[in-house]
Amino acid sequence: MKTAFFNRFSLDLPDECVIDCAHQGPCDEDVEFWFLKLDTSQFPSADAIRAELRECGAWDKDELIDNDANLRRLIWIAAGQIRDEQREEERSAQ
Repeated sequence: MKTAFFNRFSLDLPDECVIDCAHQGPCDEDVEFWFLKLDTSQFPSADAIRAELRECGAWDKDELIDNDANLRRLIWIAAGQIRDEQREEERSAQ
């Protein structure tokens, strides 16, 4: 289990989820798999996720209405954040 830290909350993801959802190229199918597998009822509130995603600036107000899409976006961003931190730690250890 790895943790992604955001301004309003943190999110734990299984190691396999991080590997599957943070790679080059499209990750949509991998994120969809993990969206269906994870217990998203344990995720932060829809409002907290929406506020966090709004700060990214990649989605407009209308796009952020869809809570399921936001959960998928959060999984993708969290996996990428964790993977980036892992790569940085690997570089620092060399």
